[in-house]
Amino acid sequence: MIPFLLRIWRTLPLWVHFLAAKLVRPRFRAAVAALIFNEQGQVLLFKHTYRKFEWGIPAGGLEYREQPVDAIKREFFEEAGMQIQVEQLLTVVSAREDHHLGVIYLCKILSGEFKASHEISEMRYFPVDELPAMMLTTEKELIKWAVENRKTDKRR
Repeated sequence: MIPFLLRIWRTLPLWVHFLAAKLVRPRFRAAVAALIFNEQGQVLLFKHTYRKFEWGIPAGGLEYREQPVDAIKREFFEEAGMQIQVEQLLTVVSAREDHHLGVIYLCKILSGEFKASHEISEMRYFPVDELPAMMLTTEKELIKWAVENRKTDKRR
């Protein structure tokens, strides 16, 4: 039943997604995200079952009284069935459009095999200059910023 409802949700216009988020989410939402690169410098992306722009960086919401580092580890395990290690905080970004605060970490995979979930149907590494078309522009910009500044250790 849940996969069916998620497929229906995905067909709705993007403005419906934003309106629903504004109506049911808290006034200010906190989230965490993981940027993971392989030895070739490719970035790991998840294919979301419920999003209009289906490809995106691994991310999720922060639960009440949860530390951000614990949240990204939990979210990654829930969505992909894999253990990750947080290596460093990359940046914290805020979005005016949807009152959203995102804590972005550089991570690496420790163990496990990918298992599809209700939310994530696939995961794949992409070259940073060949990111999928069906991906939010803000996430593409974040990845490019991270690649450019990861070596110089600049903060956003």
